[in-house]
Parts: sequence; C-alpha cells; structure tokens
Amino acid sequence: MIRTLSFLTLALAFCSAAQAKDYRVSSPDGHLLVTVSDQGGLCLSVTRDGSDVVAVRAGLNGQLHRLGSAKQTTVTDDSDAPFYRQRHITTTARQLDVRLGGDFGLQVRAFNEGVAYRFYTRQKGETVISSERADFSFPGDPKCWLAYSTNDEKPFAMAFQNFYDETTLSKAQPKPAFLPATIQSGNVKVTILESDLRSYPGMFLRSDNSLLTAAFAPYPKKMDYYKWRGMSYVSETEDFIARSTGARTYPWRVMAITENDTEMPVCDLVYTLATPNQIGDTSWIKPGKVAWDWWNDWNLRGVDFVAGINTRTYQYYIDFAAKNHLAYVVLDEGWYDSNRGDILNPIASIDLEQLISYGKQRGVGIVLWTVFNVLDEHLDEACQKYAAMGVKGFKIDFLDRNDQTAVEMAERLAKTCAGHRLFVDYHGFFTPTGMNRTYPNILNYEGVFGMEECRWAKTTTDMPRYDVTFPFMRLMAGPVDFTPGAMRNGTRSNWTVCYEKPVSMGTRCHQAACYVVHDSPFTMLCDAPTTYEQEPQYTRFIASVPDEWDETRVLQGEMGRYIITARRHGDDWYVAGQTNWDERDVELLFDFLPEGTLYRATLLRDGINANHNAEDYAFQQEDNIGRGSKLGFRMAGGGGFLMKLTR
Repeated sequence: MIRTLSFLTLALAFCSAAQAKDYRVSSPDGHLLVTVSDQGGLCLSVTRDGSDVVAVRAGLNGQLHRLGSAKQTTVTDDSDAPFYRQRHITTTARQLDVRLGGDFGLQVRAFNEGVAYRFYTRQKGETVISSERADFSFPGDPKCWLAYSTNDEKPFAMAFQNFYDETTLSKAQPKPAFLPATIQSGNVKVTILESDLRSYPGMFLRSDNSLLTAAFAPYPKKMDYYKWRGMSYVSETEDFIARSTGARTYPWRVMAITENDTEMPVCDLVYTLATPNQIGDTSWIKPGKVAWDWWNDWNLRGVDFVAGINTRTYQYYIDFAAKNHLAYVVLDEGWYDSNRGDILNPIASIDLEQLISYGKQRGVGIVLWTVFNVLDEHLDEACQKYAAMGVKGFKIDFLDRNDQTAVEMAERLAKTCAGHRLFVDYHGFFTPTGMNRTYPNILNYEGVFGMEECRWAKTTTDMPRYDVTFPFMRLMAGPVDFTPGAMRNGTRSNWTVCYEKPVSMGTRCHQAACYVVHDSPFTMLCDAPTTYEQEPQYTRFIASVPDEWDETRVLQGEMGRYIITARRHGDDWYVAGQTNWDERDVELLFDFLPEGTLYRATLLRDGINANHNAEDYAFQQEDNIGRGSKLGFRMAGGGGFLMKLTR
C-alpha cells in the first residue's frame, strides 16, 4: 500500500492497521480498495489507485468490534427509478459481509463511484444504541465544504439551510454540520452522505482535531408545543440516540468519491442504496409545476377583487396554471388557521370544495400546505377527508429535526399519504436519504438554502455562488425544493431586500436555468400570475420544461464557479447553465447528441444589458445543430441560460 509519510503516521495511530486482522474488497473497476481491520477498533481504509483517500474508525455503543467470518459477493441494482433524474439506474458493487461479536455485523460495498458501509444486528428483543462512532480522517489538511447548524443553542433543531463554509479541515468551526459534506482528498473529492435512514437519527459531522466525527440527535423523551403554528418540539431528551426491536439494518454511511466535479450531481449512490419502492403502483403520482402563492405574497395586480387568501384569488391562480399547462396550485400557509392547528377546517374566506372542483374542470390539482405534526396528529382523518375531496397532495413544513422519531414521522406521513393516493413535498425537512425511492410519492425535499431566503437576505449574501455550489453536493442526496421563478431580479450592485415584492440575486436567465439544473419533479413558478402574464413568451418557455427525465448529464462545471447540465426527455434535450457573479463565456459542444440527427435550438440567454438590468434577456434560434456543432455566447455576472433542442 502506497502512503505519504504524514498519512501513514496518522493511519497507524488511527487504525493500528500494521498488525490488524483485515479483509479487503475492491470496486468492480479495481480503482478503489477498502481494507477493513479490527486492531484497536474497527477501521475502514480507502485507497484509490494505491493513494490514500479516507479512513473511518467506526463502531456502535463504544464497542471494540472484532472481525469474525466474512463473505464476499457482487451486488447489482438494475431497476426503474420513477421521478428520478434518469428513468433507469444500474449500479454494481462488490460487497463484504463481516460477522462481528454480539450478534452484530458489518456490510461494506465498494462501487466504482465510492464506498458505503452499514452495521446490522440479529439480536432479538430491544436494542438500544447509546452512541455511534464514525470518525473520518484524510491525508494532510484538506479543503472542505461544510454547512453548519444555524442553531447554536440547540444544534439539532434547525431547518437544514445554510451556506457552505469553504475552509480547511483544521480551521473548520467545531459545531455540527449537516450532510452532505465534501472534502478535497488529494486529486479526488469525498462527499459524505447517508442512505436508507429509517427509525434512526440522521448523521451530523463535527470538526475535531483535524477529524470529522459523527454526531447524532438524542432520542426525544418529552415534547412540547410552540404557541404559534402549533408546532411540536423536543423539550427533553434521553441519554441514547436510537432504540429498536429485533433484527434490523442501520443506515448506510456513504463516501462518494469523484475525480471531476461534473460527476457529483449525477452520483446515484444514495438512491441505489435505499430500500426499493414499498408502495407498489406509482402511475397515479404526477410530477408537475406549481403556481405558488407565498413567495409573491398573493401580490396580484390589475384585478377587480381584493387579492389574498381567498377563493377568488386562488381561482385566478388556477386560471393561470391552466393557461400555462401547470399541473398544480399550492394553498400555502393561511388556508387553515395555523395558530390553532385547525387543519380539518379551511378559513371562512376559502371555499375549498369549490376550488378543487374549479381546478378539476381546468386540469389543475390542489396541494395543501401543513405543519408536520399538525398533519401527523390528524393523519388518517385528514388524508381520508382531503383525498375524498380530490386534493392531490400535501406540502409538509417545519419538521426542522432528524432525530429517530422525526425520521419515523417522515416515513409514517409518506406511507399513510400513499395509501390515500396523496403525494408529499417535504419542505422544512432534513436532507433526503433515499426515502424518495422507498416511497416514490415523496416528490421533493427542501434541505437547501432556497431562493425564498432572498425575502430577508442581507446584501452580503452571495446566492449566485451558492447556486453553483449546492447542485454539486446537495443533488447527490436527492431532489431539491428550491422554489425558483422570480421575475424581479437584481445584479450584485442593485439587488435589494423586499419582503412583499421580493427580488432574486442574479439574472432572469439564472432563474430560468433552475428548471433544468435542479432535480425537482415538483417545482414552483414562484412569482405572481399577473407578473408572468406581462411576459408570455418567457413564461410559456419555462412552463414547458418537463418535470420527468430519461437521462441527465453534467456537461461542464466547477463547484462554486459554474454548472452546465443537459437532460433528455424523449427525443428532446434541454441544456441550462448558471454562473456565480463572474461573467463567463460559454462554448457548448453538442457531442451528447445522437449521430446523424439535426436539432433546432431555442436559446434563452442573458441580454446584452443583463449586467446592468438583471431582467434583460434575449431569445435566439439556431437550426441544424448536430453532434459536431458548437455554439458560443456569454453569461452575465450571476447569469445563466436555458436551451431546448428539438429534432
């Protein structure tokens, strides 16, 4: 094994691998090698082509696990992937299954794309997990990208929304960071994620003496309620993190390993490691775009009625959705009295049955917003009532934690809603961990510093940089409810905060690109219908972008600088790009197109004055685009583009 001297010293102390009993398993292509040893505690060391990448000291309940018998097999996942970034996935791994003492075991999978491990138990009766150890070490003092908890007092209670601190590991802040986390290890990036999180708390990472160590929310002992919105919260905790009964597997600890940044957004490890579909038929689930009320503050203009949370306003939203072939309208907070938690009764100004009927006549479905625990406390009754009325799903908000009971609630909500043929959008939830594969009626997750943050951001906030950072990391975990579509747009010098008439950072085309750059089968047109109606060509173009994809590729990109993504829907391709605040020249090579086929390109790009007026854009048409074609143009600072290629 080839090691640098500094990492050799660390690894010998960290894993005591020199005298360890060990097993080895390699990836199918032979580039990755995982060594599992037990001298001084369980350790997994990963190398790529002989160079050290990452070492993990792992364990449950403080045990020094000893390696017993082992079995090696090949595991292939070849399956359909409804509402995923591509319609079908195939992944292959070599798996090492090792028996440990005390009815515990360890599974390790080596993929070409990375490494994953998980514990399992065959114990009968109750198993209590007081702690889980997962200490990650890397050669040298690597650069890393960490999103810290935003709650210093109660770090495990927050919305999983923050910028990434781009720092070195030795200078990282010593407070919990939520997943994913990315570390530059030599010439590769290691992104730490988790998959198949079920009846167990989600993992955080904390910097500790140049290590990243796992941290977990304790098991809730007592709950209480905030006076506003009727939201529950953890008021007292146990001295353990998880408990369960009988044999079970624990979550996968995933280390995605990528040489090029363009490999990151299309890594399938979280999805492929999750439990397959548990709800059966998915034909009733319909992804689609949404006319959304909250971002634009119900801010209609030029109408002959008082706009607000009332039946007439939502009829207007439905008319707009129908005209532009949007599938849904969301009734966000306010359709029921959220301070009373009265989810079973709409407020007096909302005739919900009439709105559902009105939408049905126009081919537009109604989705209802709700606080997480309010729905959970009336789950069967609310699902039965609203499914019978014709509601299509729930936007479920403000969970803001991922302890074991929160994760169990997320699964319970998805499972029960599926039984009533209702889909869910998990807004205000933890980062996805593959549950959208297990329950495909989970169409979307937030877990991102979304565009809605511009309603109260500071002038020092750098959204364009974040917009070309998170797709590389966060999309590895799953779909993202970023809520794009702002029609008021600001440059770096003239952006201003305005809660009632919010302004996005970056250009109009930067917003349009979100509909292709993001994995988002349920995504918003966030601005007011009357604002979109002032620019019908633009509105029709973004509304026509598909919500389901056959294939996804990232053509170009560098984390924190820019990204260009291509997606195929049937015979058509859609290509979109975004940049940070730097202007950027783009040269598109169409080598992803099939040989011998010509396309017409309709390009929405930044206008010539977009650096001064971020709302400036232009349409451009190019014929006879084929596999050997090239097309050049410029993205403005904070800019972007969106292109449709039609045969």
